Amino acid sequence: MSKILIVDDEALLVKGLKYSLEQDDHVIDAAYDGREGVEKFEKNDYDLIILDLMLPEMDGLEVCQKIRESSQVPIIMLTAKGEDMNKILGLEYGADDYLTKPFNILELKARIKAILRRTAIKNKPAEQVIKVEDFTINTLGRKVSARNKEINLTAKEFDLLLLLATNPGKVFTREELLEIIWGYEYFGDLRTVDVHIRRLREKIEENSSQAEYVLTKWGVGYYFKGKTQ
Repeated sequence: MSKILIVDDEALLVKGLKYSLEQDDHVIDAAYDGREGVEKFEKNDYDLIILDLMLPEMDGLEVCQKIRESSQVPIIMLTAKGEDMNKILGLEYGADDYLTKPFNILELKARIKAILRRTAIKNKPAEQVIKVEDFTINTLGRKVSARNKEINLTAKEFDLLLLLATNPGKVFTREELLEIIWGYEYFGDLRTVDVHIRRLREKIEENSSQAEYVLTKWGVGYYFKGKTQ
């Protein structure tokens, strides 16, 4: 049983989502503007947040940014806008996923299931510290440090680094990364991977424009250059 917070100002949509998700034994809480969403997040523990982009009081990007200051709880962003930039911007601010309205409830359920399954796997108490080149990766605490400094990664950035770093030299296509990290087919939006890779490089590379670790195999995909210790 998972506890989910829905933050959306469309009362009928919230009512429909609440009814449908409760059929899958989820516990649903709701907020109808951005400020209320932040307040509920701060007072409660949630396993996942469904967050609309366009909200009164505080928009979805501001809410996402506020949540990411203290938590890596999975966030699915909803947007009524069709512009690609808005979708990518949501991911830049730390959202794990997005759906454009109107969407199929079965698709939303599939994405929720995939995210919660990955979260459950991550939370298994099997501590392991992996050292790769300059990086120390703690898979239990989901922490990464390099050159005596902790690196603050989002959930997806951590997953990407862990996958690539533990398979040094192996080239993953963007399609493979979508399937492995996101857990389902992402309907061909390969830029999702590119956005996360770019953000990851900005955090772990000394010079992101001349990457030393997460490299591009042009026309194929991405790989990690280095060796585990």
